Amino acid sequence: MTGKPAKVMTSKQNFYVTTAISYPNGRPHMGHAYEVIATDAIARFHRLRGENVRFVTGTDEHGLKIAQAARAADVTPRAYVDDMVQHFLAMAAKLNISYDRFIRTTDADHVASCQALWRAMVANGDIYLDRYEGWYSVRDEAYYDDSELVEGQGASGDIVRLSPQGTEVEWTVEESWFFRLSAYQERLLAHFDAHPEFIQPSSRFNEMRAFVAGGLRDLSISRTSFDWGIPVPDSPGHVMYVWVDALTNYLTAVGYPDGDFSAWWPADLHVIGKDVVRFHTIYWPAFLMSAQLALPKTVFGHGFILNRGEKMSKSLGNVVEPVALAEAFGVDQLRWFLLRDVAFGDDGNYSHEAIAERTNADLANGIGNLAQRSLSMVAKNCDAKMPATDAGGEAEAVLEQALVQHSKGYFSSMAALQLHRALENVMAMVAAANLYFADSAPWALAKTDPVRMAAVLATTLEAVRRIAILVQPVMPASSAALLDQLGVAVDARGFDALDVQVAAGTPLPAPAGVFPRWVEPKAG
Repeated sequence: MTGKPAKVMTSKQNFYVTTAISYPNGRPHMGHAYEVIATDAIARFHRLRGENVRFVTGTDEHGLKIAQAARAADVTPRAYVDDMVQHFLAMAAKLNISYDRFIRTTDADHVASCQALWRAMVANGDIYLDRYEGWYSVRDEAYYDDSELVEGQGASGDIVRLSPQGTEVEWTVEESWFFRLSAYQERLLAHFDAHPEFIQPSSRFNEMRAFVAGGLRDLSISRTSFDWGIPVPDSPGHVMYVWVDALTNYLTAVGYPDGDFSAWWPADLHVIGKDVVRFHTIYWPAFLMSAQLALPKTVFGHGFILNRGEKMSKSLGNVVEPVALAEAFGVDQLRWFLLRDVAFGDDGNYSHEAIAERTNADLANGIGNLAQRSLSMVAKNCDAKMPATDAGGEAEAVLEQALVQHSKGYFSSMAALQLHRALENVMAMVAAANLYFADSAPWALAKTDPVRMAAVLATTLEAVRRIAILVQPVMPASSAALLDQLGVAVDARGFDALDVQVAAGTPLPAPAGVFPRWVEPKAG
């Protein structure tokens, strides 16, 4: 009847999903917010399907970039990250992020996990000592081959060498432990070809496969020029390359090398930004292969969030903090906008005007108007109780067909990680229900056929109930408020309850608008 969810993405009952961990050398920006909101929606979706979900996010707190930022602030690196992490925790709390663990790479169990992974790679014969000479980007915490660099204007105004990300590089010479990345070229290509779902979307897959096919060089994985990092086992003066440290968080968070590790690993999904796809789909699987560990099932590289088409930059004055936007428009309104307007996997734009327009069009005029009008009529004409419906006629059959079709579209889109397509299907359901309500004109039926009016209202509220259940992953607080007004029991809000209608005669609370129309505050 409602287009129940098909089994998606994993055959196991446990579902493990992560964001990339954020580098706290500055306050969180919209890119951080987008990634954690999208991953939260995916985690909530799987919980509503009845799966046991492990959702992990956190902060990446070591490396030269942090050490330099702390020095500039005249504090210790630990004091610096302890302060900066609070902003990321506050953002997650404000945005209603339902993580199961917020991991910090300064956590004691993470140190033990990293050293266990290192020893496993040593035992496999993949780590050796040598001297590194080459280009390094402090901002990216990444090594680059000379062929990858371009000339461009540096911060000083001079012409300098820049990485593919547009960051300045510097020539680095130091003793280093190396990982035999070159030994994994063919194994990586074989894995890519056997598992095309490993890297998504397909554009990222093609890019990474071409990079590996072009040849891999061994990777420097320790540093001696600074000490803010995890010590390399049995090698005084060496700390781990920050990406070995950062990537291992996905293992730490499920108990590696002990605990309940095997119950959750491999991860079902890593959600990351497109600028760190290389680390997650080339370095990370090679490390795991070396340590004799299974590879994550899917790595999804989303696009950038741009402010009116431009990357956020302090020099351009276009940096907007996500908490401020959530406070201005509402948390669920911001969550809806980001997942509805941005095609998941592509770059996306946001602006004050775009969020306001989407809030009013979809939420105030769409879902909100449909719910408020029908609930208000029930309160006025049906003794504030869920009315009874009849078997239905042609109009009800047409609506039912649309609800079933777009419910199926919602689930298939979520399965394909096309979050924006899923919400397009929701809005198609809203449009069908609004058309039914308008064509049926229950306000006129109130005078001529009260029984038919009650049936129309019951049918409309049933459509609203289904819609409210489906939007829970994206707008958890607003959907909960709407389901409360519809008289839906808390234990009847999972996807397995899509067919469970609210019984006729159920008392309904006084209706209250869940999605107010956005009105620009008057200056002064």
